[in-house]
Parts: sequence; structure tokens; C-alpha cells
Amino acid sequence: MSLADGMAAMNLEMPGRVPRTEYSAESHWDLVRRVTGISVDHASPSEARSAASNAFVKAWNYDFVWNILTNSAAFNGFYTKMGHAEYASGGTDFDSQVGCPFDSPEDVLRFDPMEQYGRIDLKAEAKKFGDDCKNQRQRYPDAVTMTGVYITLMSGLIDIFGWDMLLMAAGTDEKAFGGVANRYADWILQYFEALADSDAPTVMVHDDIVWTSGAFLNPAWYREFIFPNYKRLFAPLRESGKKIIYTSDGNFTEFIDDVVASGVHGLVMEPTTDMARVAEKYGKTHVFVGNADTRILLSGTKDDIRNEVRRCMDIGKKCPGFFMAVGNHIPANTPVENALCYNEAYEDLSRR
Repeated sequence: MSLADGMAAMNLEMPGRVPRTEYSAESHWDLVRRVTGISVDHASPSEARSAASNAFVKAWNYDFVWNILTNSAAFNGFYTKMGHAEYASGGTDFDSQVGCPFDSPEDVLRFDPMEQYGRIDLKAEAKKFGDDCKNQRQRYPDAVTMTGVYITLMSGLIDIFGWDMLLMAAGTDEKAFGGVANRYADWILQYFEALADSDAPTVMVHDDIVWTSGAFLNPAWYREFIFPNYKRLFAPLRESGKKIIYTSDGNFTEFIDDVVASGVHGLVMEPTTDMARVAEKYGKTHVFVGNADTRILLSGTKDDIRNEVRRCMDIGKKCPGFFMAVGNHIPANTPVENALCYNEAYEDLSRR
């Protein structure tokens, strides 16, 4: 069963098949129609889209469903609107709204999140996390499900300040910007304390700390202001017995050891992060998820796609906590035949 394989991998017990997850494939409506036979698209009623997505997840046998609860809505509208390019089917995620509440880098360096956003009701927030996890279990009974936080630290700072103000503030005074990161960690810690008090056994911690090319600030800055705060934020989760799965987009290869040392149990990564290094150092002790290159599904040949699946399997198959996935998504512009080729290759190679 899918849940059995997912739980075995989460517990580093080497299931007989390599379990898998995907991102966005369940809302690639051309693919969903092809796989499930259900007539659905981006304009269908939400109930129809949800039912078709669920059928797709079951057909493709997801063993793990990525999910978070806390996002930029926690900022109550006080954050930078950076707009959003068209990505989803039908362009439903396009957003032209742009605006920043900060006028200068000095405004950023003075910012106090606790003063702006205040304290939360820990008991009420813990219930929200628990309810979210329960809803996920009901929707995906055959997969490992979770709740979690998207705006952990760097991602929260990016959302609040936007890229321009963030980079100018960090370049103006990196120590003072580190102080902003520390103050943000003081504020977001509330959500981790609430998460620790919830009944969610598995939690997702998301934080985009790098670009595709790697670190965008001095690596020493991360080691002074990001990773010590990670340890502080994750401590309540570990003390409450949660499994902590960590996600960062981009290439965080140089920080793999730092992230693992912060106390996480698993890593979700895009193709630019060196999964072979993760497997070599942590493949027997940690879960890891990834990391077929979505660009190969987008424009590669069938042989290219099969070879990319084989690359991932050659790295992960010997590791008990490996989940196969395309990193970072299978978006709506991926040719259906290429996605089907990927799935066929996965199924052919998934048995240990």
C-alpha cells in the first residue's frame, strides 16, 4: 500500500518500492484528464477539480503529499507585493499587483516584526495546524501527510521586504540586517511553538535560502544568522517528537551540512542541489526527496527523460528514506506525453 511504503521510508525502513511524490502535476489538467478520464480544466468548479486531483494522486500513487499552512497571510497585508508570472493552467495565478511598504533600506533595518504583527493565540494556532493535518489525512488517506510553515525565516524576509529592499538592506549593513533576521525569528518562533503543540506527526519547514546559483548573501552571514535561528525554531518540534522535513528551492549544496545540523529529519531539493552528496553523507540517516530535472520533462527526448529517472534511482535506490519526485514541479506547460513517459520510467524502475 502507498501509505505503508511512505511510512516505511519516513522511518528509514527501506520499502520494497521507491515511494514518490510530485508537485503541481495534480493540477496539470491536460495530464489529469489523460490519466483519470475525468473531464476537468481550470474553469471547472472547485469540487470537480478537487475530485479529479484526488483521483490523479491515487492513480500516480503519491506516497507523500507536500503541504504547509502558515504563509504570507500571517503578515495581515503588511508585506511587499511582487506580483506573479503566469504559471498555473489558464494563468489563474497571474498577479500584476506590485508594491512595497518600505521606502528605504534604513526602514528595513529598523523593522520589528513583533511590533508590527504582534503575538498570536498559541492554542488557537495549534488547533489550526491540527485541523489542517486532519484535513490532509482525510483527503489523502494513502499518503504521508503534513502541515507546516512556509515563511520560516529567509522566505519570510523575502515576502516582507521584496528582493530589492532585502538586498539593499543587507548590502547597507549586514550585521544590522542580521538583527532583523533575529527579530523575525523571535516572532515566527510562536508558530513553531504552536506547531509543536499540535498533533501533526510530520511537519514541513519551507525556507528558500538560496538562488539557482547558490547563496545570494555571504555564506558566513547565513551561518551567523540563519542556522542558529533554525536550531532555536526547530527545537520545540524535536522536543515534541515531530518528523521535520525541510524544503528550499535553488542550490543549497554548500549548506547541506548546516541544514542537517539544525535538526531536520529530511530534505526536499530541486535538481540544482547535489542529491548524490546528500545520499553519500546522509542517505542512511535522513529522508530525502527529489530531484529529477523538470526542464528535461519540458523539452527532453523520451530517452533523456528515462535517463534522468535512472540517474535519480541510481542515487536514491540504496537509501531507505528516498522518495522520487520531479523538482521542483511538473507545470501545466509540460507535454503530456513527456509526463507519461516520466511516470512509466518511474514505475519500471521503482522496484528494489
